[in-house]
Amino acid sequence: MKRRGFLGGALALGATPAAARPVMAEHNAPLPMLSPPITDGRGRDLTLADFRGRTVLLNIWATWCAPCRDEMPTLDRLQAKLGGPEFHVLALSIDRGGFDTVRAFYSDIGIQHLALYASDQLRAMMALGVVGLPTTLLVSAEGREVARKVGPADWDSPAVISQIKHVVSKG
Repeated sequence: MKRRGFLGGALALGATPAAARPVMAEHNAPLPMLSPPITDGRGRDLTLADFRGRTVLLNIWATWCAPCRDEMPTLDRLQAKLGGPEFHVLALSIDRGGFDTVRAFYSDIGIQHLALYASDQLRAMMALGVVGLPTTLLVSAEGREVARKVGPADWDSPAVISQIKHVVSKG
């Protein structure tokens, strides 16, 4: 009996609550990044260098990706909560239908705070090392990848907001 009690206690001490774990896996050291060509909703050609000076949550997504569609409202709420001179959500669509498809989707689900960004699917996936959608990268103000998550998340959760604020405070 004592043995069970000891093991139960040891397991409880070694357990880490899910809420304490970062949502995005952080790298040991920031990684250099390539940038695909990005076009914004006004037709301007951009690269990730245009966002230097602020932390960016770069989400690569498409309207045909069901998990991507499901997480977009949380990205919109995150931009509404934290977006500004120090932080920006860059939701990068790789839809072949272009901005008309994305605008219709944003309108259908009530996206109000995310700007429109698009890139060629193959170029974006190759440059950013994307193997599945959605893929989200946390990019430092210096333009280096500090964390990555493949798969959907609740981007406006307290855990994500805490992780982002920590990265912003370093920059």
